Amino acid sequence: MNKPLRIGIVGYGNLGKSTERCLLQNPDMELAGVFTRRDPDTVTTVTGHEKVYHVDEAITMTGDIDVMVLCGGSMSDIPVQGPAFAALFNTVDGFDTHAKINEYFDAMDGASRKAGTVAVVASGWDPGMFSINRLYAESILPDGETYTFWGKGISQGHSDAIRRVEGVRDAKQYTIPREQAIGAVKNGETPELSVRDKHKRVCYVVAKEGADRPAIEQSIVNMPDYFADYDTEVHFISQEELDRDHGGLPHGGTVIRYGQTGPENSNKHVVQYEIALDSNPDFTACVLLAYARAAYRLRQEGGTGARTVIDIAPAYLSPQSGRELRAALI
Repeated sequence: MNKPLRIGIVGYGNLGKSTERCLLQNPDMELAGVFTRRDPDTVTTVTGHEKVYHVDEAITMTGDIDVMVLCGGSMSDIPVQGPAFAALFNTVDGFDTHAKINEYFDAMDGASRKAGTVAVVASGWDPGMFSINRLYAESILPDGETYTFWGKGISQGHSDAIRRVEGVRDAKQYTIPREQAIGAVKNGETPELSVRDKHKRVCYVVAKEGADRPAIEQSIVNMPDYFADYDTEVHFISQEELDRDHGGLPHGGTVIRYGQTGPENSNKHVVQYEIALDSNPDFTACVLLAYARAAYRLRQEGGTGARTVIDIAPAYLSPQSGRELRAALI
């Protein structure tokens, strides 16, 4: 690219702030603007960037931004904002409601094809990087079993979903893998495991004054697509306790594929991909920016419509040329 890729950030919570910071590690990119639903004059960016706009101003800036990074929540922000922004800009997002990926993809594909833009969807780490590794392993070892474990760590999407419940002031949600399930898989067993067998969810909730705590708990544990399929604990604590004891945003996880080949499947193979993150939003932001680069390149080649990470060749993510990548990595 001859000039820096102009990046817009929609939403300025943890992920939006991490995206701004991670831009500093990508010299081929620059921040064109932060877009918020709040009063822009009340928003102070982490790098002191002054280009903060109300989200409604984005429609007037289509010529100033190459890719919009959508940093809202998957529960209610991105499903609405995604198609609206894809009708104006190339976009990238980390939509992570697995059960609704196809529904969301179709909405983004329709909006972006009509507008002549590219929309990269569900490009965090799961869905995202874990999706790629599942695809590689299952394609190479078609006879076998795949297991995905998340955590222990704080889920941004699930925490955001809790904060949308009436009466909730703040919340953090930990995804915790069950040690017995992990042990069985790592010992080479291939058990049949439901989502409830593999993980539990532990929620720390700050309720608003006078809120109906039993109603809050029931809303959380019965929430479809987030908690209803899991054993879920809800603990009510103060804001001070939440800030003191749950202030970080770590996460991680593992994808394991067991496969068999040879006479009577006598040869056993294991493919494993693992991440351990000090900051879930920082890592997710770095993934989004790599796919923002890919979205721009695909559009420059004449592409339109929605893509997921499994649709995009890895070379599109790198600022290096094909010759440089071949020399360094092949």
